[in-house]
Amino acid sequence: MSMRIDAGPSAAIAGAGAPPTAAAWEETFNRALPYAAFLERHGTADQRSRWQAVEERVVLTPAQKALLATFVRRMPVLVLAGAWCGDCVNQCPIFARFAAATPAIELRFLDRDALPEMAAHLRVCGGQRVPVAAFFSEDFTPVLAFGDRTLSAYRIAAAAQTGAGCPSGILPPAADALTLTTADWLDQFERVQLILRLSGRLRQLHGD
Repeated sequence: MSMRIDAGPSAAIAGAGAPPTAAAWEETFNRALPYAAFLERHGTADQRSRWQAVEERVVLTPAQKALLATFVRRMPVLVLAGAWCGDCVNQCPIFARFAAATPAIELRFLDRDALPEMAAHLRVCGGQRVPVAAFFSEDFTPVLAFGDRTLSAYRIAAAAQTGAGCPSGILPPAADALTLTTADWLDQFERVQLILRLSGRLRQLHGD
């Protein structure tokens, strides 16, 4: 689905404005790629192997799987990422595990430089950091954008006095760090799902 990233921005995207319209976000989502296709298109063999190494180490607990199984509201998630980015290597495979656990999560990845008109609206502290996950309702009303590291990751970085430098991704994260980051991200996914479930507008549409 939707392999038209290099076709150039449409009128909807080029004129997205600030903030972009729901139509612009929906088109951007449709032009983004599923997890495996994103890595195949944008990653080198070495980069893909790093992502796979982290993905193999992401283990969801029974409680986390049970929580994800309760998700019922359609939740498109657009992840601005770079196959080369160490922070993406250490976090994006977590999202793939979440999406595999529930059909409610529709996950797509957009290379940071593919659609700069839209990426500009996902800046963190004025910079184009990655990864950033943009969460939407089913009609592509923006709900939340969250990135580039979780709180536990920043605490670990601060404790190690590594500053704001981006990790290389050559070495996978420690098991404890990966567990904490997974829990941090699941909190955000759950929060958005609950926002959608409790939305008066969406409850009128769905009756629950």
